[in-house]
Amino acid sequence: MKVGILTGGGDCPGLNAVVRKGVQEYGYGFVGFRDVWRGPLEGDTVRLDIPAVRGILPRGGTVLGSSRTNPLQHEHGIRRIRENLAKLGVEALITIGGEDTLGVATRLADEYGVPCVGVPKTIDNDLSATDYTFGFDTAVSIATEAIDRLHTTAESHMRVLVVEVMGRHAGWIALHSGLAGGANVILIPEQRFDTEQVCAWVTSRFRASYAPIVVVAEGAMPRDGDMVLKDETLDSYGHVRLSGVGEWPAKEIEKRTGKEARTTVLGHVQRGGTPSAFDRWLATLPHCLDGVGGPPPDCTPSTACATATSARWSPCAARTSTASRSPRPRPG
Repeated sequence: MKVGILTGGGDCPGLNAVVRKGVQEYGYGFVGFRDVWRGPLEGDTVRLDIPAVRGILPRGGTVLGSSRTNPLQHEHGIRRIRENLAKLGVEALITIGGEDTLGVATRLADEYGVPCVGVPKTIDNDLSATDYTFGFDTAVSIATEAIDRLHTTAESHMRVLVVEVMGRHAGWIALHSGLAGGANVILIPEQRFDTEQVCAWVTSRFRASYAPIVVVAEGAMPRDGDMVLKDETLDSYGHVRLSGVGEWPAKEIEKRTGKEARTTVLGHVQRGGTPSAFDRWLATLPHCLDGVGGPPPDCTPSTACATATSARWSPCAARTSTASRSPRPRPG
C-alpha cells in the first residue's frame, strides 16, 4: 500500500515514527505532500523513506511545510485532490493537523471514500475525541518558562505584567501555563472576564508586596465588550487573526489602579523550537497505521487487543471525525 502524509499547522514531531513503523512492520510506501493541501491539489510531493526522516524527531516545525491553502475555495478542489491521489497511486491519507486540516479530510472521506486518518496535532488542544493533541505540551512548557522569567522582572519594578498566549477560542494554554507559572489572574475565552474584578485581584496582590502576573488567552473577551482584535482580516478558512487582546486589560488596569502595566505577547515563540518529551512520546504512538490498513499481517490476537485497549491514548483515530470544539468541561 502507498500512503500519503501531509502536515498542517506547526510542529510535527511524530512524522518519522509513522514512516519507520509503516516501512519496517507494515511494508507500506510513503509519499509526503508539501504545504498541507496545496501539495495534493497540485501534485507536489516529496519521497518519504527511512533515510528521509532520520534525525527529525527533536526538530520543531514540519519538514513537509505548512500553509493556509483551503481546497474548498478552489473550483472542484476536493475532486482534484482525489484525482491526484489516484494518479500517484496513493490509496490512503494520513492528515496531521488541527480543526481546518481535519475538516477538509472529513470532506475527502465522506464525498469520495478516500481512507483518511486524522492525527490531532495543534497547540490549542481544542479537538474533540482526544485527551491531548501533540504540540500542546510544548506550547505550555514554553509559556510557563516565559511566565517564570517575567515574575522576576515584574517584582524588580513592581509593575503588572500581562502575558498574552495563543489558543484561539480555547483557554487550555492560558489555564495550564498560568497555573504552572503561578499567575494571579488567568483570562480564558470560555468565560468572559470582569475588568473590575481583575483590577481587585491586581490590587490585592500589590498589598501582599508582590507584583501580579495576568495571563490572557488571545480569544478572551471582557464581560461588557466585544473581542479585541489588532487585525480584522480573515484567513482562507474564514477565521479572524486573533491578537492584541493583551493590550486592552493592561491599559484598563493601569487606568483604574494607577499601577504601571506592560504587555508581553508570546506569539509564535510558543510554536517553535524543540518539541517536549511528552509530545515526542505522544506523537510516536503510530496507531494511525492500524486505521489505514489494519494491523500488520503477523499481529496476534493478544497484540491486537493491546492496540485496541491503548487506542484511547493514541493521537490518531481510525477515521477522521468532524473537527469541533472539545466537549470536555470548560476550564475555569
